[in-house]
Amino acid sequence: MASMGRITTKRPVTRISLTYGERRRPDTLAVEEPLEIRIGGEPLAITMRTPGHDVELSAGFLVSEGVIGVGGEFLSAIHCGGPGTGGDDENTYNVLDVTLAPGVEAPSTDLARNFYTTSSCGMCGKASIDAVRTQSRHDVAADGVTVDAELLTRLPDLLRAEQEVFDKTGGLHAAGLFDAATGELLVLREDVGRHNAVDKVVGWAVLNDRLPLTGTVLMVSGRASFELVQKALMAGIPALAAVSAPSSLAVELAAEAGLTLVGFLRGESMNVYANAERIRVPVPTS
Repeated sequence: MASMGRITTKRPVTRISLTYGERRRPDTLAVEEPLEIRIGGEPLAITMRTPGHDVELSAGFLVSEGVIGVGGEFLSAIHCGGPGTGGDDENTYNVLDVTLAPGVEAPSTDLARNFYTTSSCGMCGKASIDAVRTQSRHDVAADGVTVDAELLTRLPDLLRAEQEVFDKTGGLHAAGLFDAATGELLVLREDVGRHNAVDKVVGWAVLNDRLPLTGTVLMVSGRASFELVQKALMAGIPALAAVSAPSSLAVELAAEAGLTLVGFLRGESMNVYANAERIRVPVPTS
Protein backbone atom coordinates (compact mmCIF):
# COMPACT_ATOMS: atom_id res chain seq x y z
CA MET A 1 0.00 0.00 0.00
CA ALA A 2 1.48 3.35 -1.05
CA SER A 3 1.50 6.29 1.31
CA MET A 4 -0.87 9.17 0.71
CA GLY A 5 2.20 11.16 -0.36
CA ARG A 6 2.55 8.93 -3.44
CA ILE A 7 -1.16 8.76 -4.17
CA THR A 8 -1.68 12.54 -4.25
CA THR A 9 0.51 15.55 -4.99
CA LYS A 10 0.09 19.32 -4.74
CA ARG A 11 0.54 21.68 -7.68
CA PRO A 12 -0.08 25.42 -8.02
CA VAL A 13 -3.23 26.33 -9.92
CA THR A 14 -4.71 29.60 -11.11
CA ARG A 15 -8.29 29.83 -9.89
CA ILE A 16 -10.41 32.14 -12.07
CA SER A 17 -13.83 33.39 -11.01
CA LEU A 18 -15.96 36.00 -12.72
CA THR A 19 -16.91 37.25 -9.24
CA TYR A 20 -13.57 37.15 -7.38
CA GLY A 21 -11.12 37.41 -10.25
CA GLU A 22 -7.84 35.49 -10.40
CA ARG A 23 -6.11 33.77 -7.49
CA ARG A 24 -3.14 31.40 -7.15
CA ARG A 25 -3.56 28.46 -4.82
CA PRO A 26 -2.26 24.91 -4.31
CA ASP A 27 -4.42 22.10 -5.62
CA THR A 28 -4.32 18.40 -4.76
CA LEU A 29 -4.00 16.06 -7.73
CA ALA A 30 -4.18 12.29 -8.08
CA VAL A 31 -0.79 10.85 -8.95
CA GLU A 32 -0.44 8.90 -12.19
CA GLU A 33 2.71 6.82 -12.73
CA PRO A 34 3.61 3.83 -14.92
CA LEU A 35 3.77 0.35 -13.44
CA GLU A 36 5.72 -2.32 -15.29
CA ILE A 37 4.51 -5.83 -14.50
CA ARG A 38 7.06 -8.60 -14.91
CA ILE A 39 6.66 -12.38 -14.67
CA GLY A 40 9.78 -14.13 -13.43
CA GLY A 41 11.87 -11.13 -14.39
CA GLU A 42 10.45 -10.85 -17.93
CA PRO A 43 8.47 -7.68 -18.81
CA LEU A 44 4.80 -8.37 -19.58
CA ALA A 45 2.80 -5.14 -19.39
CA ILE A 46 2.93 -1.45 -18.57
CA THR A 47 -0.10 0.31 -17.15
CA MET A 48 -0.60 3.89 -16.04
CA ARG A 49 -2.01 3.77 -12.53
CA THR A 50 -2.32 5.51 -9.18
CA PRO A 51 0.38 4.01 -6.92
CA GLY A 52 -0.93 1.76 -4.17
CA HIS A 53 -2.18 -1.83 -4.02
CA ASP A 54 0.23 -2.68 -6.86
CA VAL A 55 0.34 -6.38 -5.95
CA GLU A 56 -3.45 -6.52 -6.14
CA LEU A 57 -3.35 -4.68 -9.45
CA SER A 58 -0.93 -7.18 -10.95
CA ALA A 59 -2.89 -10.16 -9.61
CA GLY A 60 -6.16 -8.80 -10.96
CA PHE A 61 -4.57 -8.05 -14.32
CA LEU A 62 -3.37 -11.65 -14.58
CA VAL A 63 -6.90 -12.89 -13.84
CA SER A 64 -8.31 -10.61 -16.54
CA GLU A 65 -5.80 -11.95 -19.05
CA GLY A 66 -6.55 -15.58 -18.19
CA VAL A 67 -3.05 -16.28 -16.84
CA ILE A 68 -4.42 -17.30 -13.42
CA GLY A 69 -7.90 -18.20 -12.25
CA VAL A 70 -7.61 -18.96 -8.53
CA GLY A 71 -5.65 -17.49 -5.64
CA GLY A 72 -3.21 -20.36 -5.24
CA GLU A 73 -1.72 -19.73 -8.68
CA PHE A 74 -0.30 -16.34 -7.62
CA LEU A 75 2.70 -17.02 -5.41
CA SER A 76 4.32 -13.64 -4.66
CA ALA A 77 5.36 -10.25 -6.01
CA ILE A 78 8.09 -7.78 -5.18
CA HIS A 79 8.92 -4.23 -6.24
CA CYS A 80 12.30 -3.87 -7.86
CA GLY A 81 14.45 -1.22 -9.51
CA GLY A 82 13.72 -0.32 -13.10
CA PRO A 83 15.94 0.45 -16.10
CA GLY A 84 17.86 3.67 -15.73
CA THR A 85 17.11 4.00 -12.03
CA GLY A 86 20.33 2.61 -10.67
CA GLY A 87 19.35 -1.06 -10.87
CA ASP A 88 18.52 -3.05 -7.78
CA ASP A 89 20.12 -0.44 -5.51
CA GLU A 90 17.39 2.08 -6.26
CA ASN A 91 13.75 1.08 -6.02
CA THR A 92 11.28 3.32 -7.83
CA TYR A 93 8.32 1.14 -6.79
CA ASN A 94 7.16 1.34 -10.42
CA VAL A 95 8.35 -2.15 -11.40
CA LEU A 96 6.70 -5.24 -9.93
CA ASP A 97 8.08 -8.74 -10.48
CA VAL A 98 5.51 -11.53 -10.03
CA THR A 99 6.26 -15.16 -9.23
CA LEU A 100 3.60 -17.67 -10.25
CA ALA A 101 3.04 -20.93 -8.40
CA PRO A 102 4.92 -24.01 -9.65
CA GLY A 103 3.14 -25.57 -12.59
CA VAL A 104 1.38 -22.37 -13.69
CA GLU A 105 2.35 -21.57 -17.26
CA ALA A 106 3.77 -18.08 -17.65
CA PRO A 107 2.34 -16.01 -20.50
CA SER A 108 4.41 -15.53 -23.61
CA THR A 109 6.39 -12.31 -23.44
CA ASP A 110 7.07 -11.90 -27.16
CA LEU A 111 5.79 -8.82 -28.96
CA ALA A 112 2.49 -10.51 -29.81
CA ARG A 113 1.68 -10.93 -26.12
CA ASN A 114 3.09 -7.72 -24.68
CA PHE A 115 0.42 -5.34 -23.43
CA TYR A 116 0.38 -1.59 -23.13
CA THR A 117 -2.57 -0.23 -21.21
CA THR A 118 -3.48 3.33 -20.39
CA SER A 119 -5.72 4.81 -17.73
CA SER A 120 -8.57 4.99 -20.27
CA CYS A 121 -8.26 1.64 -22.07
CA GLY A 122 -7.42 -1.61 -20.38
CA MET A 123 -7.74 -4.10 -23.23
CA CYS A 124 -7.43 -2.29 -26.56
CA GLY A 125 -7.62 -4.48 -29.63
CA LYS A 126 -9.16 -7.53 -27.96
CA ALA A 127 -12.89 -6.87 -28.34
CA SER A 128 -13.79 -10.48 -29.07
CA ILE A 129 -16.82 -11.80 -27.20
CA ASP A 130 -16.10 -15.39 -28.22
CA ALA A 131 -12.54 -15.17 -26.89
CA VAL A 132 -13.68 -13.84 -23.52
CA ARG A 133 -16.45 -16.41 -23.17
CA THR A 134 -14.16 -19.35 -23.87
CA GLN A 135 -11.28 -17.99 -21.80
CA SER A 136 -13.08 -17.51 -18.47
CA ARG A 137 -12.84 -20.41 -16.00
CA HIS A 138 -15.93 -19.30 -14.09
CA ASP A 139 -19.51 -19.63 -15.34
CA VAL A 140 -21.45 -16.65 -13.96
CA ALA A 141 -24.61 -17.83 -15.72
CA ALA A 142 -24.71 -20.71 -13.22
CA ASP A 143 -24.63 -18.36 -10.23
CA GLY A 144 -28.14 -18.46 -8.74
CA VAL A 145 -27.69 -15.33 -6.64
CA THR A 146 -30.45 -12.72 -6.55
CA VAL A 147 -30.28 -9.15 -5.27
CA ASP A 148 -32.92 -6.73 -4.03
CA ALA A 149 -33.44 -3.65 -6.17
CA GLU A 150 -33.60 -1.57 -2.97
CA LEU A 151 -30.16 -2.83 -1.95
CA LEU A 152 -28.74 -1.87 -5.35
CA THR A 153 -30.02 1.71 -4.97
CA ARG A 154 -27.92 2.09 -1.81
CA LEU A 155 -24.64 1.05 -3.41
CA PRO A 156 -23.66 4.35 -5.12
CA ASP A 157 -23.85 6.27 -1.83
CA LEU A 158 -21.96 3.52 0.00
CA LEU A 159 -19.26 3.62 -2.67
CA ARG A 160 -18.99 7.39 -2.64
CA ALA A 161 -18.77 7.54 1.16
CA GLU A 162 -15.61 5.41 1.11
CA GLN A 163 -13.74 7.31 -1.63
CA GLU A 164 -11.08 8.94 0.52
CA VAL A 165 -8.73 10.02 -2.28
CA PHE A 166 -11.57 11.27 -4.50
CA ASP A 167 -12.53 13.65 -1.70
CA LYS A 168 -9.05 15.18 -1.92
CA THR A 169 -8.63 15.24 -5.71
CA GLY A 170 -11.96 14.72 -7.48
CA GLY A 171 -9.95 12.76 -10.04
CA LEU A 172 -10.23 9.05 -9.33
CA HIS A 173 -12.50 6.21 -10.36
CA ALA A 174 -13.71 3.73 -7.75
CA ALA A 175 -14.72 0.09 -7.81
CA GLY A 176 -16.39 -1.61 -4.88
CA LEU A 177 -17.28 -5.24 -4.32
CA PHE A 178 -20.46 -5.85 -2.33
CA ASP A 179 -22.12 -8.94 -0.87
CA ALA A 180 -25.30 -9.36 -2.93
CA ALA A 181 -27.33 -10.67 0.03
CA THR A 182 -26.38 -8.19 2.76
CA GLY A 183 -24.99 -5.15 0.91
CA GLU A 184 -21.75 -5.37 2.93
CA LEU A 185 -18.83 -3.61 1.27
CA LEU A 186 -16.11 -6.25 0.96
CA VAL A 187 -13.41 -4.08 -0.62
CA LEU A 188 -13.06 -0.72 -2.39
CA ARG A 189 -10.21 0.51 -4.53
CA GLU A 190 -9.55 3.82 -6.32
CA ASP A 191 -7.38 4.60 -9.35
CA VAL A 192 -7.02 7.06 -12.22
CA GLY A 193 -8.06 4.17 -14.48
CA ARG A 194 -11.40 2.47 -13.96
CA HIS A 195 -9.98 -0.80 -15.26
CA ASN A 196 -7.14 -0.55 -12.72
CA ALA A 197 -9.60 0.00 -9.87
CA VAL A 198 -11.42 -3.18 -10.89
CA ASP A 199 -8.16 -5.11 -11.24
CA LYS A 200 -7.21 -4.07 -7.70
CA VAL A 201 -10.54 -5.37 -6.41
CA VAL A 202 -10.08 -8.67 -8.22
CA GLY A 203 -6.48 -8.81 -7.03
CA TRP A 204 -7.69 -8.44 -3.45
CA ALA A 205 -9.81 -11.53 -4.04
CA VAL A 206 -6.80 -13.39 -5.45
CA LEU A 207 -4.63 -12.59 -2.44
CA ASN A 208 -7.43 -13.65 -0.10
CA ASP A 209 -8.16 -16.81 -2.13
CA ARG A 210 -11.78 -15.81 -2.80
CA LEU A 211 -12.09 -16.55 -6.51
CA PRO A 212 -14.57 -17.08 -8.02
CA LEU A 213 -16.49 -14.13 -6.58
CA THR A 214 -19.92 -15.76 -6.56
CA GLY A 215 -22.76 -13.97 -4.81
CA THR A 216 -21.30 -10.48 -5.27
CA VAL A 217 -22.04 -7.21 -7.05
CA LEU A 218 -19.30 -5.06 -8.55
CA MET A 219 -20.17 -1.35 -8.36
CA VAL A 220 -18.19 1.16 -10.45
CA SER A 221 -18.26 4.94 -10.31
CA GLY A 222 -18.28 5.58 -14.06
CA ARG A 223 -19.59 3.87 -17.15
CA ALA A 224 -19.74 0.13 -17.80
CA SER A 225 -17.40 -0.68 -20.68
CA PHE A 226 -16.73 -3.98 -22.43
CA GLU A 227 -13.46 -4.34 -20.53
CA LEU A 228 -15.17 -4.05 -17.14
CA VAL A 229 -17.74 -6.71 -18.05
CA GLN A 230 -14.85 -8.89 -19.22
CA LYS A 231 -12.97 -8.43 -15.95
CA ALA A 232 -16.10 -9.26 -13.93
CA LEU A 233 -16.63 -12.45 -15.94
CA MET A 234 -13.02 -13.55 -15.53
CA ALA A 235 -13.36 -13.18 -11.76
CA GLY A 236 -16.74 -14.96 -11.58
CA ILE A 237 -18.70 -11.85 -10.54
CA PRO A 238 -22.38 -12.32 -11.51
CA ALA A 239 -23.54 -8.68 -11.41
CA LEU A 240 -22.03 -5.36 -12.47
CA ALA A 241 -23.64 -2.01 -11.65
CA ALA A 242 -22.58 1.44 -12.84
CA VAL A 243 -23.78 4.97 -12.20
CA SER A 244 -23.46 5.78 -15.91
CA ALA A 245 -24.17 4.13 -19.24
CA PRO A 246 -22.87 0.83 -20.61
CA SER A 247 -21.52 0.43 -24.11
CA SER A 248 -23.32 -1.69 -26.70
CA LEU A 249 -20.57 -4.30 -26.65
CA ALA A 250 -20.67 -4.47 -22.86
CA VAL A 251 -24.40 -5.23 -23.03
CA GLU A 252 -23.87 -7.86 -25.72
CA LEU A 253 -21.16 -9.64 -23.74
CA ALA A 254 -23.14 -9.51 -20.48
CA ALA A 255 -26.27 -10.89 -22.16
CA GLU A 256 -24.41 -13.79 -23.79
CA ALA A 257 -22.37 -14.69 -20.71
CA GLY A 258 -25.19 -14.51 -18.13
CA LEU A 259 -23.97 -11.46 -16.23
CA THR A 260 -26.53 -9.02 -14.82
CA LEU A 261 -25.65 -5.53 -16.07
CA VAL A 262 -27.13 -2.41 -14.46
CA GLY A 263 -26.55 1.13 -15.66
CA PHE A 264 -27.70 4.62 -14.69
CA LEU A 265 -28.02 3.48 -11.07
CA ARG A 266 -29.06 6.77 -9.53
CA GLY A 267 -31.51 7.59 -6.77
CA GLU A 268 -34.36 5.09 -6.77
CA SER A 269 -34.06 4.01 -10.40
CA MET A 270 -31.82 2.00 -12.69
CA ASN A 271 -31.71 0.49 -16.16
CA VAL A 272 -31.10 -3.25 -16.36
CA TYR A 273 -29.50 -4.08 -19.70
CA ALA A 274 -28.96 -7.82 -19.30
CA ASN A 275 -30.25 -10.70 -17.18
CA ALA A 276 -32.77 -8.73 -15.11
CA GLU A 277 -34.17 -11.92 -13.56
CA ARG A 278 -31.53 -11.74 -10.82
CA ILE A 279 -33.00 -8.53 -9.44
CA ARG A 280 -35.94 -8.74 -7.03
CA VAL A 281 -38.29 -5.81 -7.60
CA PRO A 282 -40.70 -4.73 -4.82
CA VAL A 283 -44.41 -4.52 -5.53
CA PRO A 284 -45.33 -0.85 -6.14
CA THR A 285 -47.27 0.72 -3.27
CA SER A 286 -49.54 2.68 -5.56
